[in-house]
Amino acid sequence: MSTDTPTKSQEAAAVPPPGRASEKKRVQRGHRRLLTRRDRITLAFMAGVPTILHVLLVWVTALASILLAFTSWDGIGFDSIKWVGLDNFHQLFSDNPQFWPAVEHNVIWFVVLILIPTPFGLFLAVQLDKKIRFSRVYQTAFFLPVVISLACIGFVWQLIYNPDTGLINSIIGANKPGHYIDWIGDPNLNLWAVLVAASWRHTGYMMILYLAGLKSVDPSLREASALDGANEWQTFKNVIFPTLRPTNTIVLVVTIIEALRAFDLVFVFNKGAQGTELLSILVTNNIIGESSRIGYGSAIAVVLLFISLIVIIPYLIATFRKERRA
Repeated sequence: MSTDTPTKSQEAAAVPPPGRASEKKRVQRGHRRLLTRRDRITLAFMAGVPTILHVLLVWVTALASILLAFTSWDGIGFDSIKWVGLDNFHQLFSDNPQFWPAVEHNVIWFVVLILIPTPFGLFLAVQLDKKIRFSRVYQTAFFLPVVISLACIGFVWQLIYNPDTGLINSIIGANKPGHYIDWIGDPNLNLWAVLVAASWRHTGYMMILYLAGLKSVDPSLREASALDGANEWQTFKNVIFPTLRPTNTIVLVVTIIEALRAFDLVFVFNKGAQGTELLSILVTNNIIGESSRIGYGSAIAVVLLFISLIVIIPYLIATFRKERRA
């Protein structure tokens, strides 16, 4: 009898009361339910509204532009839309005297951005990567034009290029009657004047991209190059720059996109007239101009979209392939 009593008491102590067992089950079920109904509604609202806006403002408008490119429409009433087929594209390529100069200016825009501010941005990134004093201040100063709106940059450079009181004419003495240099009104100068302002902004953008790429370079590569007796230039040319290949790809794609979507600076300067025609300006003038030709403007937008896809699609394919290999 004495031996059975302690074993029964131990078994009774090991079995929890029914009330406590139900409480533990409720606690476990409560932990499994991570999101309440209110949380799910909030999450759906926060994710759904941006998604709907993105679909409406990007995809729907892009598809609508492609469809309208084959029509003739003045924007007044949907019943006035007429199907014209490829007439807009035929007129664009053969009868529009501004189209090919606009394409040429977009190409010049890209060439200037890739040859002047891109190498200069790389140079600044290399200097700032040396951990010099006040490097944060320099980074902020060079990157500030990227943060500022392009419209504001255009107004600032308008003041600099002003024929009477502008900074440049005042320095070179070209602000006197008979010696004026009209940087904005002269068709031989205005495109290059706008490109100076665009390059000023683009330099800071390239500097940040290259600086991020330089921060990811393995320090052991520099140490090994120094042990081999290579100087600073040889280390950069043979060791560091080859490792920046992914960054160079991003820089190339970003520069092409910047050249194709150039609009704000030119529109603020002189609305794309007198030698500063761009494809984006032609789209705006035909769709929002005094005589709206939405079908014709959409055809120009489709051409611009097609040129952009030629650049973007190979970049996306290469990126997805790298992710699959990784």
